[in-house]
Parts: sequence; C-alpha cells; structure tokens
Amino acid sequence: MMRLWMFAGALLLLSSTGMPAWLPAAEVPSMLIRLVQQVDVPAREAGLLAAVRVTEGQMVQEGELLAQIDDTEARLAEEQAVLDVQIARANATNDVNLRFARKSVDVAKAELQRAEQSNQSFAKSVSDSEMDRLRLVVERSVLAVEQSQHEQTIAALTLQAKESLVRSVQETVQRHKLLAPFSGIVVQIKRNHGEWVTPGEAVVRILRIDRLRAEGYLPAQYARPDLQGKAVRLSVDLPDAPGTVFPGKIVFLDPEIDPVNAQVRIWAEVENAGLQLRPGMRASMKLDDFSRLPARPAKP
Repeated sequence: MMRLWMFAGALLLLSSTGMPAWLPAAEVPSMLIRLVQQVDVPAREAGLLAAVRVTEGQMVQEGELLAQIDDTEARLAEEQAVLDVQIARANATNDVNLRFARKSVDVAKAELQRAEQSNQSFAKSVSDSEMDRLRLVVERSVLAVEQSQHEQTIAALTLQAKESLVRSVQETVQRHKLLAPFSGIVVQIKRNHGEWVTPGEAVVRILRIDRLRAEGYLPAQYARPDLQGKAVRLSVDLPDAPGTVFPGKIVFLDPEIDPVNAQVRIWAEVENAGLQLRPGMRASMKLDDFSRLPARPAKP
C-alpha cells in the first residue's frame, strides 16, 4: 500500500512539472537538436542566371560563389566608368593653366613696376592711359590665377564623383554574384541555369550545420539567470556510438515560465565540427558546474 502511494505521488509530480521526480537538477533528459542558421540565398539583381556553381549536398565556405547572374551590361558600364576616372584624374592633376596664370601675374607686375619707375625718373614718360592698362593687365592675371585654382577644384571634385560612380558600378557587378553568407551545406537549388530571376527571388538554400542548437525545457526552480553562458555536455546516441558527448554552452534561458508545466525553455549551442550531429536528433544535457551555483533562498 505504501509503495502504491509513493508511485501515485511520483506520477502527480510528473504531471505537474512535466519532469520525473527523481530527475537530477543538473540534467535535462530530452533536448531536440535544431538548426541555428538557415537561409534562402536571393538574387539581388534581375537577369538571366548564367551559371549555378554548386550542387545539392555540397559543402560551401562563407563567401564562396554559388551562382552567377549575367553581368555583361554591368561590366561594360564598369569599363566606361573606369575610363571616365582616368580622364578626370588627368584633368585634376593638370596644373599647366595655373602655372601659366601665376607666371603671367609676375610678368604683368614687373611691367607695371618698370612703368612706375620710368615715371619717377621721367615725369609723364608713360601716359596715364597706359598705366591704367598695365594695372588692368595685372588684375586680369590675378583673376586668371583664381579661375585656374577654381577649375582645379572642380576637376578634383569631378574626379571624386567619377570614383564614386566606379564604386557604385562595381557594387552592381558584385550584386550579380550570389555568395554563401556562411559556411554550410547546400540542400536545395531553386533556380537553374538559363532561368530568369528577379531581386529577392530565392536561388539556393543553405543550412549551417557546423554549429547547432539543442532546445529543451528546465523546471522553473532551476532556471537561474546565471545559467546563461554555463558549459554543458550533450549526450547523443549516434548510430555507431551511443552516448557520445559534445560540449556546448547555454545561450538562452526564457524569462517566461510556462504556467501549465512550470518549465522554461532553454537553448544550448554546440559545435558540430565533425558533422556527426544532425537536426532532429535527441540529446540529454548535463550542466557541469550546477553544484557550484548559489542555492535559491528558502521560501518564508
């Protein structure tokens, strides 16, 4: 009779918490392995899909070329923009007009100075109208220097504008390339060579499997905020190696408690360097240093 009551009490605790009464506080017996990251790599430009460089099941590295949209027009625009930059740079570095204008100022000032000295030596040797003309030549030469400086400033700004246009066109060329946003495995080719694609249209689907997430539930009484970042061990029954242990780290502890089973969600990320783990597998999780966590204060 006593054993019956003990069994009934255990069943009551299991139904109220969703976890066995004899479960150690440092263990979550059922964790589901899920993906951390997956993406449908989209086209960023409209055009004909000129090439698909990968196949389904292929492992790719971050930045690897997945597919190529025809970029003939973009490359021609890039070549034209590069030529325009070379022309603009030649104009911006050409200071012939400025040097000539400065030299003209020196000559005009020297001629005016000689006329003034002549008048000092021999009164009225140079007429007033000639003196006015010489002064005007000096002023015109000074203004020519300012105009040349202004033209060089405009040329420098034009060069900057052309260089900016080159970067814009080069970015357009790059947008015709579909690159892997992270290292992973190609699981689906959604568009094939020769098809027309539009911006935002998915072309290749990639899953990241070198890092996975284990999700489960922890009784609320053990869900302390300082659990986040703690090291854990995930035990997984692999086909040829039951109980294989993988180190991981808690990255998320849900602040909300489920009112039905008094549990909180918990996530741990695990490195899957050998690619032995697969999404959908089950694992148990143990927290290595749970015994060193501070005890919860007793209820009054």
